[in-house]
Amino acid sequence: MLKKNHIQSLLLCILVLSLVMVVSCGRQAPGPGEAADQPGMSESELTDEKRAAREAERQAAMEEQEIEARRKAEQEASQTEAEARQQFVNEKVYFGFDDSALSPEARDALRDKIEWLRANPDQCVIIEGHCDERGTDEYNLALGSRRAESVKNFIVKSGIDASRLSTISYGEERPAVEGSNEEAWAKNRRAEFQFTRCR
Repeated sequence: MLKKNHIQSLLLCILVLSLVMVVSCGRQAPGPGEAADQPGMSESELTDEKRAAREAERQAAMEEQEIEARRKAEQEASQTEAEARQQFVNEKVYFGFDDSALSPEARDALRDKIEWLRANPDQCVIIEGHCDERGTDEYNLALGSRRAESVKNFIVKSGIDASRLSTISYGEERPAVEGSNEEAWAKNRRAEFQFTRCR
C-alpha cells in the first residue's frame, strides 16, 4: 500500500513538472527589436517604447541612405568636372599656313571654352601659340605669339576677364606631330590651353 502511494505521488510530481514546462515553453521570448517586459511597465508603455525604437531605426536607415546618396552625387560631380577640364585642354584650335586669323571651326571650339570659363569663374588659362617647322625660329615665335593673342582677344571680347588669360609662344619648339608633310604641319599650327593659378 505504501509502495502504491509512493508511485502515485511520483506520477503526480512528474505530471505537475510537465505542465509547468509546457506553460513556460509556450511563452515566447521577445523578438528582435521588441522590448522585453520590464517590471512596473504597462502594456501601452511597452508598445510606445517599441514604436519609438522602430522609428529610431527607420530614421537611422534614412540618414545612412541620404549620406550615401550625397557621397555618390559628389563623386559623380567630381568625375564630371575632371572630364570637362580634360576636354577643355584636349580641344585645340588650328590655323592656316602663315596665318593667325580664326577659322569658323576655331571660333566654334572657342565658344565652347568660353561657356566653360563663364561657368567656372575661378579658373585661369595659359594660351600657347605653336607653329609648324617652316620659317625661322624668330619668325615662328612671333607667329605663335600672334596666334595666342588672336585667341585671347576673341575670348576677352566675349566677356571673359583678360586677367584670367595669359599667352606664351613656343614657335616650332613643341610639335604635336613629327613629320615634314602637310598633314603634320596642319596639326602643328595650333593654339593649346593649360590651366594655371590665377594671379
